[in-house]
Amino acid sequence: MSNRETKGLGKGLSALLREAGDISDLRRPVGYVNKEVVGTKAQPDTSDVLRIPVDMIEPNPFQPRQSFDQEALDELASSIQTFGLVQPVTVRKIAERKYQIISGERRFRACRQIGMDMIPAYIRDATDQGMLEMAIVENIQRENLDPIEVAMSYQRLIEECDLTQEQLSSRVGRKRASVANYLRLLKLPAKVQHDLKVGLVSVGHAKVLLGVEDEALQESLCESVVRDGLSVRQLEDRINRLSAARKPVVKVPQDLPEDYYKVLGHIGKYFENNISLKRSPSGKGTMTIRFDSDEEISRFLKALEEAKI
Repeated sequence: MSNRETKGLGKGLSALLREAGDISDLRRPVGYVNKEVVGTKAQPDTSDVLRIPVDMIEPNPFQPRQSFDQEALDELASSIQTFGLVQPVTVRKIAERKYQIISGERRFRACRQIGMDMIPAYIRDATDQGMLEMAIVENIQRENLDPIEVAMSYQRLIEECDLTQEQLSSRVGRKRASVANYLRLLKLPAKVQHDLKVGLVSVGHAKVLLGVEDEALQESLCESVVRDGLSVRQLEDRINRLSAARKPVVKVPQDLPEDYYKVLGHIGKYFENNISLKRSPSGKGTMTIRFDSDEEISRFLKALEEAKI
């Protein structure tokens, strides 16, 4: 072995790194500068990354996230400014020289915040339904959506994509019971929804409050949770004491068998989920449907007739 070959042997890692210079010099922003600019090819290769002018991109109208934490956005913008956009955004073409975000809106906003004029992106074909589904699933997997944002996203999929709760659960990879429980959160008063959204109360608290029939009492109990720092168990105990002290108006909900959620999902889609079901341990119970117009009944009857039920 020659002297040249053995020159580096016997040196520690720190010595070798010192010889390489400041390691930060090895890090360069990912700029995708050698990628094609959209429009410069007759048929852009959608499997590759292309650079798209910022003014050709618009946000995703189906974005489930309603607010973006500015501090976190600033941190992301700083990271992109230092290292470049490591993970391109994904867009769809909606018109000539016009694209819409499918996923990566935080990255898009951060790039725009630091003044980038070109953004690397994948281009995909997607319908409005595909956009909505991809946006929701991508956000659930990547972001910490609050429970109300998740519930509203599920509701939009049901209403705008005409899905049953069973189909929705398959799309988002969650049990039907979980989907049903999220949708029930939208029945809470606005004040309780707000406190759940900002993290003052938990989903466990909200589930207990859903068993309270009086809206004013729901709000009062929610205030107690926030003010007194009640746990879910303590909230249940307080509700039970109220029930014992006066005419019972509250009941802590019990989980229903899986088939019951299927019934609620199939029928509830025709009545904007204004449907409730009560079941005793013996299996007896009642189902209540609330409707707002004759059209809802007609639509439900038509569905029954088409299904030959």
